[in-house]
Amino acid sequence: MNASTSPAPEPSPTATAAATATATAATAAQGTATYVFAVSRDCVPGIAAGLVGHATGGGGPVRLLAAGSLQAIVQDVPYGEFCEEALRERLADPEELERCTRAHHAVVDAVSRRGCAVPLPLATLYLGDDRARAALAAHEERFHASLDRVAGRSEWGVKVHVPTADGPVITAESSPSAHASAHAGSGRAYLDRIRGRQQARDRRWEASRQAGETVDECLREIAVAARRLRPHGARVTGAARPQVLNGAYLVDREREDELAAAVERLRRDPRLAGIGIDVSGPWPPYSFVSADGGGGERDGRA
Repeated sequence: MNASTSPAPEPSPTATAAATATATAATAAQGTATYVFAVSRDCVPGIAAGLVGHATGGGGPVRLLAAGSLQAIVQDVPYGEFCEEALRERLADPEELERCTRAHHAVVDAVSRRGCAVPLPLATLYLGDDRARAALAAHEERFHASLDRVAGRSEWGVKVHVPTADGPVITAESSPSAHASAHAGSGRAYLDRIRGRQQARDRRWEASRQAGETVDECLREIAVAARRLRPHGARVTGAARPQVLNGAYLVDREREDELAAAVERLRRDPRLAGIGIDVSGPWPPYSFVSADGGGGERDGRA
């Protein structure tokens, strides 16, 4: 199974471009703020060693912050560069958005591989360690429940694409020959051909949708939790490769080979001939936790 090298599954509810900074009433003169990447517990010593985070943006060393029975993986960052207004401007730049997203994911991914962690959204910011501790304490039970939920598990992304068999749908109105054909007495036959083509496309699309359902149902039998995310549009996939399934699956690590084998069987299934199945992972469980430590939906079809 080929693992993607992109920074995070798309779309992920905890790795979006939207700044979720909770610091709302301060200025750059206040110095640094506490950026929280993820929440864990019982971290091994040195778990943050070698992690860079937002160092290129002026951040300090990535470190652990004790918060009662929890630990946060944090970094001191310049408030003036990470406050809500500054982030809104910075993340409007696609290159800066990618850089920040990759920096965030690199820390979350490393910590998740070294232990169990709940990833927090991009740009989760607090006005100092005390504020961060208070926020974690307010949702301590939910964080522990999420840690229990994702322990020993990883997220896998599966996308099903359908290659188009021909070009764009031609309508009677858009065809340059439609008007002339009608006057030549062949208008009805022409429209019948157009309807036939459209009906064939509709049948192919319905078959493709059913293929997506087949893949999803098969993988849900292996996963402990699954979510269907909004399919990517043509700007991402390309007009010739529409997406019918964008799924996220939370899988026990000891069953990852089973997931890979199931995908290979699906790719060889004659019923799914011509269907593309792309797999990425393992990922931190972005799609199965929320910013306050809550778990994602098991069968959400958002």
